[in-house]
Amino acid sequence: MLDSLTFLFEKFFLFSNFNLFKSIWQGTEKCAVRCPMLRRGDLLEVQRTLFVHYGIYLGENRVAHMMPDIMPILTNDKQLIKPVVTNKRLILGCIYRHASIRVDSVEDFAYGAQILVNDMDMKMKCQALASEDVARRAEKLVGDISYSLLWNNCEHFVTYCRYGTPVSQQTETFCDCLKTIIRDQRSVALTIGMGVMYILCFGMAPSTTLPTILIPFMLWMAG
Repeated sequence: MLDSLTFLFEKFFLFSNFNLFKSIWQGTEKCAVRCPMLRRGDLLEVQRTLFVHYGIYLGENRVAHMMPDIMPILTNDKQLIKPVVTNKRLILGCIYRHASIRVDSVEDFAYGAQILVNDMDMKMKCQALASEDVARRAEKLVGDISYSLLWNNCEHFVTYCRYGTPVSQQTETFCDCLKTIIRDQRSVALTIGMGVMYILCFGMAPSTTLPTILIPFMLWMAG
């Protein structure tokens, strides 16, 4: 069951034809380095398979970052929770809307990817806080926390720590894509076609007819 959920989530995001969590504010080429000189309070980002992941450097090779994780719900054993969060743990954490702001090594945080340092400073309108204040904010928030894929993710965590305001460029990217889909009137025709096929397969009934009428109507009005 767990393998099936992992497979379905991965295929869903790949089928979306865009990187759900990747910022659109990557107009200029970034200079990525694998082993940068890091300072306490730096904002780190790494490209994962389906998203960009963020963390705050605390010094001494430690990074505070938010990760969806199911293990804290299942056990209090710190030895079981401590290892790097796997994709299965992450996906189930997303489903249960539970995450941990945890401290890992730079290597575990990077997960084999190149690290970008403070690249978001050029994109944010507000000034970064003092480095020590950034690190202390991150340290105070370490622990379990509720999670939302769009409204409370790892990017919200780091922007709150470094700039004092929780924002997510990746969420804005997703919402912009969603608006584009809704405004495209072809989506109305597509939902009508799918509704008709649904009726042909399962017959005329309120459970099939009402969605076939209401969903295209709402998309048409929203467009």
